[in-house]
Amino acid sequence: MSTESFLGIHGTALALREQRLQLLSANIANADTPGFRAQDLDFTKALNAAMAPAADAGADPLQAAVQAARFDAPSSQPSIDGNTVDGERAKAAFAQASLEYRASLNFVEAKVRTMLTAITGQ
Repeated sequence: MSTESFLGIHGTALALREQRLQLLSANIANADTPGFRAQDLDFTKALNAAMAPAADAGADPLQAAVQAARFDAPSSQPSIDGNTVDGERAKAAFAQASLEYRASLNFVEAKVRTMLTAITGQ
């Protein structure tokens, strides 16, 4: 049994949520960098793309899905230096994404626990 078939959609979801957290943390880290453009990831679009059969067998479907679902995050406050990071919005998005990551991790942990129980009988 492969890891992909065992975890199903949850393994892919966890990896995509990690990618989104990396984008959001880069936004927070670059809040004062002139010209930095805040990015985000449309999780649903990325998940759909990652779960679809790959047209290019040589490409990493996860990375292709991330690239297809990235977008410039909207900015509510124009900045003279061209930076589009809204600090408070970025921190709130990161907090929510962290909770979503933990929820996906809980699903994966439950699947692994179930498998270990089946193997050990305890």
